[in-house]
Amino acid sequence: MSTRGGSDGGSRRRWRWLRGLRARLALSISLILVITLGTAFIATYRGTGTEVRNQIDRDLRTDAQAVDDRLGYDARPRALALAAEEYLLDRRSFGATSRLYLIRIRGGTVVSNLPELSPEEEGDQRVGRDVLGPRRESGEARALRTADVGLSTVRVNDEPLRLYFVRVVRGGREVAEIGVGESAASVGRAQSGVARTFLVAGSVTLLAAIVLGFAFATRLSKPLRRMATTAAEVTAGDLSQRIGSRGPRDEVRVLSDAFDSMLDRLEDAFARQRGFVADASHELRTPLTVIRGQLEVLARQRDVTQADVRHVDEVVRTEVVRMERLVEDLLLLARADEGELVRPGTVELAPFVEELFDSLTLTADRNFELSALPQGKLHADEDRIAQVVRNLARNAVEYTAPGGLVRLTVTPIGRSRVEFALEDDGPGIPPEQRDRVFDRFHRTDSARARRTGGAGLGLAIARAIVAAHGGRIYAGSSPEGGARVAFVLPGFRPAGRRAGREPAGRS
Repeated sequence: MSTRGGSDGGSRRRWRWLRGLRARLALSISLILVITLGTAFIATYRGTGTEVRNQIDRDLRTDAQAVDDRLGYDARPRALALAAEEYLLDRRSFGATSRLYLIRIRGGTVVSNLPELSPEEEGDQRVGRDVLGPRRESGEARALRTADVGLSTVRVNDEPLRLYFVRVVRGGREVAEIGVGESAASVGRAQSGVARTFLVAGSVTLLAAIVLGFAFATRLSKPLRRMATTAAEVTAGDLSQRIGSRGPRDEVRVLSDAFDSMLDRLEDAFARQRGFVADASHELRTPLTVIRGQLEVLARQRDVTQADVRHVDEVVRTEVVRMERLVEDLLLLARADEGELVRPGTVELAPFVEELFDSLTLTADRNFELSALPQGKLHADEDRIAQVVRNLARNAVEYTAPGGLVRLTVTPIGRSRVEFALEDDGPGIPPEQRDRVFDRFHRTDSARARRTGGAGLGLAIARAIVAAHGGRIYAGSSPEGGARVAFVLPGFRPAGRRAGREPAGRS
C-alpha cells in the first residue's frame, strides 16, 4: 500500500505542472490558435472549392455559347446534326483531361464525343456522329442524356462531372440543347492541396505556438512567482522582502510596484504599531510603578500617620488621572481610525472662537492674544475643533515661560476655507521635527521636552480630528521666534463680504 501511495503521489506531482499558470497560458494560446486555424481552414477549404467550381461553370457557359455559334442558323435536325458532328471532329473523345460535348437535337438525335452516347452506326465511317442505336445504355449515359437544362453535377466513371445544358433556339422555337461537361475532380484536388498545406503548416505553427507560448508564459509568470514567494516570506514574518520588478512598465510591473508599495506601508504600519504599543506600555508602566512604589513604602511603615496616607492618596490620584487621560486619548485615536470621530454641524465662527478664547485665558499665566475674527459659518464638529485648539494652546503653554506670548489667529483662505493658528514665543520646533511632532508619543529634543506629564498624544489627536474634517495641520515658526501650529478646515461660508467686526488684540 505504501508503494501505491508513493506512486500516486509521484504521478500527482508529475501532472501538477499542468495546473500551473505557465501550462494554462501555453495551452490557452494553443487552443486559440487551433480554433483560429480551424476557422481559417474551413473558410479557405470551402472558398477554394467554390472558386474552382465557379471557374469551371464560367468556362462551360463560354464553351456552350461557342458551340451554339458553330451550329449555324439551319434549324433542320439533319443539318444541326451534321454541324455538330463537324464541330466535334476537332474534339477528342471525352476522357479525364478532356471536355464532354453533348448536343441533343429535337427528334431524338444525340451527338457527342462520348462513344457510349454516340456509337458508330453500321456502314458509316464517321465516329461519334449518329443516333443512339437500339441497345442497352448505362445508367451514367442515361443520366447525361436526360440531364436538365442549366448546371448540374453527375457522376461518370466514379468521378463528379460538372454539366451545363443550354437551349438552342432558331426562328423562335427550340430546336436542340447543347451540353458541355468537365470533370469536377479538380475541385477535390484543390481542396486536398489546401488540406495538406494547412495540415503541415498548422502542425508546425501549433508546435511553435506551444513552445513559444510556454516560453512567453514562463517570462510573464516569473514576477508572479516571485510575488508569491515574497508573499510567503512576508506571511512567515519577514516584512523586509520586496519584489523589485524591472523591465517595461506593463500591467505586471504596475502590480509588482503596487505590491511593493503595499509592503512598504505594511512594514511602516507594523513598525508604528510596535512603537505605539511600546510607548503606550511605557506610559502606563510609569504611573503604575509610582503607585506600586508608594503603596510598598506605605506598607513597610510601622507607624502610618494621617499625613502619610494623604500623601500616598494624592500621588495615587494624580497617577490614576494621568492613566485615565492616556486611556481616553487612546480610545479617541481608535475611534479616529474607525472613522467615527466627528459629527459636523453649523457653527457661528466668531462667537465660537471668542468663547473658546475666553476659556483659554483662564488656564495659565500667559499673555493671550486674539486676532481679528472673520464673520461667517463653519461646517464642523464644534466640540472637536475646540479640543484641537485647546490641545494646541496647552502645547504652547507648556513650552513658554510665565508671561509668555500665546496668540490665536483665525484667517479666511479663499472662499470656503479658514485657518486656525496658535503661535508662541517659546524655543520653537526644529525644522527636521515639524512633520514628526504629530506622530503618536513623539517628543522633540530637550528644548521642548515634556514638563507637565503629557503622553505625547495631543498633536496626534489634533491631526486625527482635522483629517476627519477633510483639513490639514502643519507646524512652522512664528514671527515671535517660537512655534506656530496651524490647521486649515474646509466648509467655511463668509457672511456678506467676509469683513464683519475686527476686535483689537485681547490679553
